Amino acid sequence: MARPVTLVTFVLPAPLRHWAGETSGPSEIRVFAVADREDGHPTLGSALDTLRRVHPALEQRLRDDYGGIRRHITMFVCGENARHLGGLDCELPPGAEIFVLPALSRRQETTG
Repeated sequence: MARPVTLVTFVLPAPLRHWAGETSGPSEIRVFAVADREDGHPTLGSALDTLRRVHPALEQRLRDDYGGIRRHITMFVCGENARHLGGLDCELPPGAEIFVLPALSRRQETTG
């Protein structure tokens, strides 16, 4: 029996498009997420594993040295924050859209 597979779409913001080979316009990358076993489900981690093979420079900006999602990156799976859905173990439904958002920093103003 084969392991379950689903096609997922990563939707990237402008600051990350360069790392995916895109320079303008909306950037969507479609990859297959493959379950790690026959009775399992494709996960966010397996989708990122495939992304690593297709766009290694982009994947390096999304994951830290330990393979986790970088602190300054938030991923929304079908509208829900992936960290609240189990992080890399978040199960992906068929056709899942994963929105990738870098953190916004707030600049401190000085008075003087």
